[in-house]
Amino acid sequence: MSELQHPKARGFELVADVYERARPAYPAETVAWLAGQLDLRPGRTVLDLGAGTGKLTRSLVETGARVLALEPGAEMRAQLSAAVPQAEPVAAGAESIPLADGSVDAATAAQSFHWFRLDEALPEIHRVLRPGGGLGLVWNERDQDDPFQRNLTELLQPFTSVGRRRMRERGWLEALERSALFGPLQEHTGGFADELDGGALVERVGTISFVALAEERERERLEDELRALADAAGGVVRFAYRTQAFATFSAG
Repeated sequence: MSELQHPKARGFELVADVYERARPAYPAETVAWLAGQLDLRPGRTVLDLGAGTGKLTRSLVETGARVLALEPGAEMRAQLSAAVPQAEPVAAGAESIPLADGSVDAATAAQSFHWFRLDEALPEIHRVLRPGGGLGLVWNERDQDDPFQRNLTELLQPFTSVGRRRMRERGWLEALERSALFGPLQEHTGGFADELDGGALVERVGTISFVALAEERERERLEDELRALADAAGGVVRFAYRTQAFATFSAG
C-alpha cells in the first residue's frame, strides 16, 4: 500500500529518534474505525505488531484496551517506552511471537505488515489470536492527487523502481489470501495533511527506505531539492496523505 518506509533501513535503529520525530501519526477517524472493527475497549488485549516508536500504539492505549507492543529493535523499543509507557513492550518480531495460543483479542500492524515474512508471520498471528480475533492493518501513503506529492514523486523516481515497489506492495494481500487463515477484508480510507518546513521535509522523506538506502551524494542532492521546494512554497509545504485501513478476522 504505502511506499516502503522500513524503519531499519540504513541502520535506522541507530536514529530511532529521527523516526519518532519525523514520521506522522494516524488520523483519529481511522483509529476510531479500527477500534470499532476490532472491539478495542477495557478488558480486551491488542497486540501491536512491528510497533516501531509507537505511532499507532499511543492511540491504541486510549481505547482502554491492554496493549502489547511487539518490536524487535532495541532503539525503537526505547523510544516506544518513553512515548507510550502504558504499553507493554515485547522484544520480538511477528514471525516468532512469544505469547501463548489464543492470548490476544486483536492484533494491529501500522506501516509494517508488508515487511513481515508473511508465510511465517501469518500463522503466528493466527495462533496468538483468540477464535474470531481481528487483525487491523493501516498505512499512510502520500496522496498522489495532491500537486506537491506528484512533484515529490518525480523527484523520487531516480531512487526506486515503481514496478518493483508495486509488486512488493501487493504481496501482503496475496499472502493473506493464500493463507486462508483470515476472512474477507473490510476497508476504510481517510486522509490528512501535515505542514512541514524544509528541515522537517528532509527528515520526513529521509525515512523512506529507498531514500535511506541511497548513496550519500544522491541523498544530499535530494535534500537540496527538497529545501528548494519548501523555499518556493514560502518556507512551509502541505504534505498530504491518504490513509488506508483494513480489518479481517481469524477464520477458525
